Amino acid sequence: MSQLVTGEAVVLQVRLARMPTRSLATAIDVALQLTALGLLLAVLLIWLFTGASPALAAAVIVFVVLLVMVGYPTVMETLTRGRTLGKMALGLRVVRDDGSSIRFRQAFVRSLMWLFVDFAPWFGCCPGIVASVMNKQGKRLGDMVAGTVVIRERHQPIPSPPLFVPGHLVEWAQSLELSRLTDDLANTSREFLARYTELEPAAREALGNALAYRVNEVTAPTPPIPISAPAYLSAVLAERRRRDVNRLEAQRRFYAQPPSPFGHRSAYGTPTQQF
Repeated sequence: MSQLVTGEAVVLQVRLARMPTRSLATAIDVALQLTALGLLLAVLLIWLFTGASPALAAAVIVFVVLLVMVGYPTVMETLTRGRTLGKMALGLRVVRDDGSSIRFRQAFVRSLMWLFVDFAPWFGCCPGIVASVMNKQGKRLGDMVAGTVVIRERHQPIPSPPLFVPGHLVEWAQSLELSRLTDDLANTSREFLARYTELEPAAREALGNALAYRVNEVTAPTPPIPISAPAYLSAVLAERRRRDVNRLEAQRRFYAQPPSPFGHRSAYGTPTQQF
């Protein structure tokens, strides 16, 4: 598990893709590329034997090779926000260093570096593999230049932490204004609590205080007594969950009522008689 820091200074816990998994995804993509390239070159050779200019044929062949080897990953990663068919098969995705989706520029740079540097035959080895093994985030040279990293999307979900409100803070929790608490901030806080025991004490305290400060900025009122950052986050999230559950239960009961003879039910109730 590794951390990515977004532009908003939010810490994301991600599982990085390492060389064995990335190599298998690359093998799938290369097999597809070579198949497509073989079919296209076969057509070009037939065209060449019909009397086409050798210079023109050579230019077309170079163009086709670049189109397949560079164009395929560039287009796929741009349209799917960081995935090729090989990466889809293994649950991988390319993201930027801040965790955001890549764009055409990053995809194009990665594809060029893959063909001409990372796995170029004229180096006598594979610099991309060497760089990926030595880099703590598993980056090849193309990732370093493009500012990207490959993550695994298929992994065990983070368990939900136990959330609770101490008895003497129940009244305060029920009075909280939570409308400005975003899903992203709530999920980040929940993930912090779930990983609380796995963090180093210094990082645990710093991150907990930072999250508590951010949550306190968008909620009100403040706790009536001083409490620790984890206890504060747990209480806020527990109250948010309680309200979500109550709202869903109210909706379930509302739609479970028998149909009204007066048409669709509304939030104002059902008339008991005709006027």
